[in-house]
Amino acid sequence: MTDFTTQAGRPPLFDFAASARARARAHALAGERFLDLGAAEGLADRLAAVTRKFAHGLWIGDALPSEITPFAQTWTCADFGPQEILDAPPGQFDIAVSLFSLQAINDLPGALVQIRHALKPDGLFMAALLGGGTLSELRDSFAHAEITTRGGVSPRVSPFADVRDLGGLLQRGGFALPVSDVERLTVRYGEFFALVRDLRSHALTNVMTERSKQPLRRDTLAALLAHYASQHADPDGKLRARFDVLYLTGWSPHDSQQKPLKPGSAKSRLAQALGTTETALPAKS
Repeated sequence: MTDFTTQAGRPPLFDFAASARARARAHALAGERFLDLGAAEGLADRLAAVTRKFAHGLWIGDALPSEITPFAQTWTCADFGPQEILDAPPGQFDIAVSLFSLQAINDLPGALVQIRHALKPDGLFMAALLGGGTLSELRDSFAHAEITTRGGVSPRVSPFADVRDLGGLLQRGGFALPVSDVERLTVRYGEFFALVRDLRSHALTNVMTERSKQPLRRDTLAALLAHYASQHADPDGKLRARFDVLYLTGWSPHDSQQKPLKPGSAKSRLAQALGTTETALPAKS
């Protein structure tokens, strides 16, 4: 089976085979996956605020974390294949949850549509993704080093979605009542290669299709290390690395859900509700 390709025939942003290898390598490493643990707890906290009980859950990924298990009576694990098709039957699940499994999806709106189709009406979808300014220090240092030593920039750090954009993507995917929020984590490292080890243990190595296949040159690495230490270190010499965890929540549509009121349908004025005096704006000349 061939990998996913865009409708226009352009190469996709992410390389499915490289992403699969990165995940397999991460599972084989003994490193502590603190991002996975923290995001699983974040998902659990948000699920605990939902008063509904769920019968059939869809876990999008390979290994269901113990933090998520109590939120449905039964769970089915499924994932996206090389063609980015979700291996799950339609309309069978009350809840679907993803922990970073959508990180290297090329057609994220299409993936969200598939997840919605797998849910029953009024089913809940919740996901955690890395986004925003994640690894902005590493991105900046790579760009500076490559411009300095090679005269140009190659794709080194994956692009990450903004929390405001993801709320719009949920709506494009057909979800009702979309909510997105972000938690920022800054990790400090005593040396650069400790960050590299953590990225490998989280499968966050470079899996972009147009990534350079050549080993990183020594002069580029030296320039990267110097820039990182001079621009992104605390006074004690520790290097900073930022991770923004974005949480998405949406519901498959149902007639019982709240609907926004039509414009002009309010029964009273806002000034009356606030107990203030309403002042008309001057007419335009």
